Amino acid sequence: MKEIPAKLVAELRARTGAGMMDCKKALDETGGNLEKAVDLLRTRGAAKADTRAGREASEGLIGHYVHHDGKIGVLVELNCETDFVARTDDFKALARDLAVHVAATNPLAVRIEDLPPDVVQRERQVYEAQVAEQKKPEQIRAKIVDGMLKKFYEERVLLEQKFVKDDKRTVGELVKELSAKTGEKIAVRRFARLKVGEA
Repeated sequence: MKEIPAKLVAELRARTGAGMMDCKKALDETGGNLEKAVDLLRTRGAAKADTRAGREASEGLIGHYVHHDGKIGVLVELNCETDFVARTDDFKALARDLAVHVAATNPLAVRIEDLPPDVVQRERQVYEAQVAEQKKPEQIRAKIVDGMLKKFYEERVLLEQKFVKDDKRTVGELVKELSAKTGEKIAVRRFARLKVGEA
């Protein structure tokens, strides 16, 4: 195995925010392929972020956005574990991006479990009626309805939505990536979206 140049390790570290040894190890494992090493670190970082899920995230800040016409305004509470991380440019940028995203997409809830049960039940009943109307075979109806519900979540639940600035990633993946980069639990606690004339 050829020696990995320090410059390549530094470049990977700049792109991912991972530790020097983690970057060197990822490059060793991928034969010096930078893109594969980025993917490997992202995968491992997301796994580490999952292990942080039980930790307390009581620091953070409020991201805000007011649309240029002054008719839509959004506040998003983004939490982390320490004030140090809350003051970083990456954290502030994510809070701002989430506020812009909420303004554009108008989600109903942060997480699937935050959706009111009556909303989920109503959607399920509508989908079941649609599937019955289409005369789909009885044995596959439940699967079709589950697929339709999944699509509903992807459209109306913040962490499941495709990010408006990069539709290759969900908002949840974006939050996990920053968690992996900072080594802290990062969580979207809540949001408020106001639109002039809307109840």
